[in-house]
Amino acid sequence: MATEQTEKLVTVTPKAAEKITEFMKDEAEHPEYLRIYVQGGGCSGLSYGMGFETKPEDDDLVIEESGIKLLIDSYSQDHLKGANVDYIESLMGSGFKINNPNVKKSCSCGSSFSTE
Repeated sequence: MATEQTEKLVTVTPKAAEKITEFMKDEAEHPEYLRIYVQGGGCSGLSYGMGFETKPEDDDLVIEESGIKLLIDSYSQDHLKGANVDYIESLMGSGFKINNPNVKKSCSCGSSFSTE
C-alpha cells in the first residue's frame, strides 16, 4: 500500500465529497475508503467502478482528497491519472461523473471508454 502526497492522481470536487460522506454514513459496515477503479467492459473497452471499502489491498494507492480516503489499484492508476470526480444534479437525474483527460474515445451511451 502506497500513499501519494505530491502530485494528485485523482481530485474530488466539494459536492462529490459531500455526497460520498453522506453515502458512507448510511453504510452498515462504516467504510473508511472509496475505491475508484477501471475495469474491462462496455462497447469501448473500459468502464469505471466505485465502491466502499473498510481497508486497502496490497497494491492500492491511498489518496486523501477533500476529506475522502480514495483507494486506486495499480491497474487503474494509469487510466485515472488527472481525473476528477464530481457529483451532478440535473432534471435528467443525478450521480457521480468522472472527468478523465485520458479518454480518447467513448461509446454513445457514455458508460464505457478507451484510453488508447
